[in-house]
Amino acid sequence: MHAFKFNGRKDIGRSLVFLSKEKILSFADTFDCIVPVPVTGKRLKERGFNQSFIIAEEIAKITGREIEHAVLLKTKNTKDQYSLTREERSKNVKGVFAIQHRERIKGKRILLVDDLFTTGYTAHEAAVTLSRSHAGEIQFFALARTPS
Repeated sequence: MHAFKFNGRKDIGRSLVFLSKEKILSFADTFDCIVPVPVTGKRLKERGFNQSFIIAEEIAKITGREIEHAVLLKTKNTKDQYSLTREERSKNVKGVFAIQHRERIKGKRILLVDDLFTTGYTAHEAAVTLSRSHAGEIQFFALARTPS
């Protein structure tokens, strides 16, 4: 995961999604579209890609669902969650997401996608933002989970 996220090894992310193909197909009929957790422009420039978007692309290939990549935006630069305490992580992501093109998600069942699940604060904050914009049911998929 580290090589995928920080060393530009997109192939690793794609391979890990492929290894999850059967699991993804087992719930593919429960969502209408895929929304990757966004990164800021600054982070995109630093890394050269959004790892959640790479994962979303692979899930879209497997399921035939569309990616709504321009709906959820990250409006504030944040520190990397892995470097923070549990309490700091919650504060770090509070209010960092916004919505554009609400009509694209209104009433739709969404698969929210991120690379890593640690405390769930990022997923929760993104889901709340989507929910306030009248999205339908929201599910979350992470490629990996850190130990508790």
